[in-house]
Amino acid sequence: MQKMECPCGYIYDPEEGDADNGIDAGTPFEDLPEDWVCPKCGAEKEYFYPAD
Repeated sequence: MQKMECPCGYIYDPEEGDADNGIDAGTPFEDLPEDWVCPKCGAEKEYFYPAD
């Protein structure tokens, strides 16, 4: 599964999810709720790009 990076440097790793915001491990980025935002800076999903 593809890791996605926010311009602020936060990397969403699908294998880890985002437990602090109720996202289970194994959740692909494209399956995140539309209102999910970066837990570090609050950026919306549209600003994320594939991480290397």
